[in-house]
Amino acid sequence: MEKIGLFFGSFNPVHNGHLMLANYIVEYGGFDEVWFVVSPHNPLKTVSDLLTENQRLDLVSLAIADFDRFKLCDIEFGMPRPSFTIDTLTLLSSKHPEKHFTLLIGSDSLDSFDRWKDFEVLLSRYTLLVYPRKGSNENNPLHQHPSVKHIKAPQIEVSSSFIREGLKHGKDLRFFMPKGIFEQLIAGTTL
Repeated sequence: MEKIGLFFGSFNPVHNGHLMLANYIVEYGGFDEVWFVVSPHNPLKTVSDLLTENQRLDLVSLAIADFDRFKLCDIEFGMPRPSFTIDTLTLLSSKHPEKHFTLLIGSDSLDSFDRWKDFEVLLSRYTLLVYPRKGSNENNPLHQHPSVKHIKAPQIEVSSSFIREGLKHGKDLRFFMPKGIFEQLIAGTTL
């Protein structure tokens, strides 16, 4: 079975930290591909803070175009909003029974994982590959769950919120983003 890591996110906007992490996971985690699952509406985020869903989808497409082991996944664009990970994984598994899906998640997100819809079902059906993030609670019992595997990926301190804030203040942050993304953002996107 082909091993696919699913990297869910708003990607608001996509940045080099996303790509570096996905690159590390595909090269060191034993995956055939990493799929960037662009979420039109994460139930834990406010829609008004997001670039439009199509802008975010187009920017991710541009960012990953040159690496054939990264794929864009827009499956949540045809699903009810907000989207829930368990529903997306169930649909992906039914559409691609020949693929083995693993959920990629930051250790900080694991701390609030018990607030996710049907988190127990997720843990019973799928493996979670957890990458380190600053500020996570390593004493959380979920870190020891049999379905949770940890990867010692480098901690990358770039965030989409840092980029959005910098661009609002006129900062030239082109080297924090894949080639062409900065230019797309300053050409007409209001942040």
